Amino acid sequence: MITIAVSSQKGGVGKTTLAINLAHAFARAGVRTLLVDADPQGSVGLSLTRQSRLLAGFYDFLTDPGLPMDRLIVPTRLETFSLVASGQTSDYEVGGGMGAHLARVRAFLRGVAARGFDLCLIDTAAGLFSVSGDVITSSDAIMIPQQAEPLGIRSVPKLLEGLNRLRIMNPRLSVLGVCLTMVQNDLAESIESAAALRELLPPDMVFRTQIPRDSLFVRASARGLPVGVLEDGEGAQAVFDSLRVEVESKLESSNGQPAVQS
Repeated sequence: MITIAVSSQKGGVGKTTLAINLAHAFARAGVRTLLVDADPQGSVGLSLTRQSRLLAGFYDFLTDPGLPMDRLIVPTRLETFSLVASGQTSDYEVGGGMGAHLARVRAFLRGVAARGFDLCLIDTAAGLFSVSGDVITSSDAIMIPQQAEPLGIRSVPKLLEGLNRLRIMNPRLSVLGVCLTMVQNDLAESIESAAALRELLPPDMVFRTQIPRDSLFVRASARGLPVGVLEDGEGAQAVFDSLRVEVESKLESSNGQPAVQS
């Protein structure tokens, strides 16, 4: 099983939108995919199932690792797509700084792998500390969504410095790169910010695929669906299919072997 953390320096950059729709794109391609909501705000669960606040989830497992996986994994209408909600216990309730739950995060991932998933995509809370840091240091790879706006672009080098420190703890961690989100092609500042990031970082550190700002994402969330399931979501789905192909290619390059198999 390949584990990918989706992490950002700050919130509000489209992290959950990317995680949901990329996971759905992999599942549509036949990859047995588990999407884990490791953000205590529970954004994934609230976007996909209105009962998420009632479900046991990731943070409940950190509190009680005796919880059976069958109580945590929620199937969806797509046979290859399942999710784990954040649960009823937040990261503040489980307590402890970075490293405090490393063993339990790894136990969770072992339990998931034992159920035959090919890919585990984890939507983390913003920042590289506490439980998010433990998730990253337990993952095979990380993706960094970044909103195409000037202030956010300036924070990227600091984020990459922090990731370099985490790679000391997890030498196998592959930084897949930064994915530009909320790109507005009709706004000069957004286009300029995207161009500035591509100039700032090596070409292979920025995904070619960009996620546009689109009202479709709001509508999909309101209906509890990935955007590709909407009647007019074909164009948005094509964006995430393109991103999936890029992720597969980057994983294969970093591992030297096929990354995920259906």
